[in-house]
Amino acid sequence: MFKKCFVVLLFLLVSVNSWAETTVTFAVDPTFPPMEFEDSDKAITGFSIDFIKAVGKNAGFTPVFVKVPWKDIFTGLETGKYDAICSSVSVTPKRIKKMDFSLPYFHVRQAILVPHDSNVRTIEDLAGKDVGCKGATTGFKAAKKAKGLKVKSYDTFDGAMTAMSAGIVSAVILDGPIAAYYASNDYKDSAKMAGLVPNNNYIEFYSVVVKKGNMETLTLINSGIAAVIENGTNDTLQQKWIPRFQWKK
Repeated sequence: MFKKCFVVLLFLLVSVNSWAETTVTFAVDPTFPPMEFEDSDKAITGFSIDFIKAVGKNAGFTPVFVKVPWKDIFTGLETGKYDAICSSVSVTPKRIKKMDFSLPYFHVRQAILVPHDSNVRTIEDLAGKDVGCKGATTGFKAAKKAKGLKVKSYDTFDGAMTAMSAGIVSAVILDGPIAAYYASNDYKDSAKMAGLVPNNNYIEFYSVVVKKGNMETLTLINSGIAAVIENGTNDTLQQKWIPRFQWKK
């Protein structure tokens, strides 16, 4: 009897240790404040980092974050350099064909940032003007779809913002939470929010991305996301990280 109980206990200990040691590696481009960015010590922080840590705690895995430039982030997933991407990735029909997405965890709109002295209020006001965007983002795609805009692509949002400060572009189109953060923090002395880009009934969400067919990792992440949304942690983190901006009509 003692021997049988010992074997059962040993099995449980091994199972618990295996559970505790489960890790999932996430690629992050830390140039999306307040979602993902580097603090003064160059540590990756932000809403998404806290969110995934909470997801891991609820799903039973330890997240490991690796810094990857946006231009390489999807290729690295395909070649197996990491298990998933959590870097303000919006779900799009084109991406769904190539990758698998988790449950959505953040609703995002595209926004317009302009200099303080600008009279631009809507995307229609930007017709014939140069507009900066981070390349290969949904903001870039929204700008390209708009009529009459001269869209310039930059490697980072900061690059686009620097161009606007220098008068090279008249506006920057980017994700709403990042625009609100810039207008409230990094560029509060030079930029303001003009408004939102019409979404034409399209609802844009951020989700975690895994390689097509990696259902084991996706199921694990989804279980944690569902728990974090259900227990209110997601709302708490949004209140902590996402700037509240009063839109000017």
